Amino acid sequence: MTVERYIRIMAGAFVLLSLALGIEGSPIFVSPWFLALTAFVGLNLFQSGFTGFCPPSFLLKRLGVPEGGDVCSR
Repeated sequence: MTVERYIRIMAGAFVLLSLALGIEGSPIFVSPWFLALTAFVGLNLFQSGFTGFCPPSFLLKRLGVPEGGDVCSR
């Protein structure tokens, strides 16, 4: 897998987890403040779309994950 795919998987997992922890109807509800994590992930994805700067990509590249090509071009 490539850096881009790992970032998409991580972002999706963080959004789903923060929604599960932040929505009152959820069986694992903790606090509505977990919805701020959803907003943070969305804002980070939005800015990285314009700037190309994505902090998790630096970590993944240092761990040896290949960059690869565009995922959506298939």
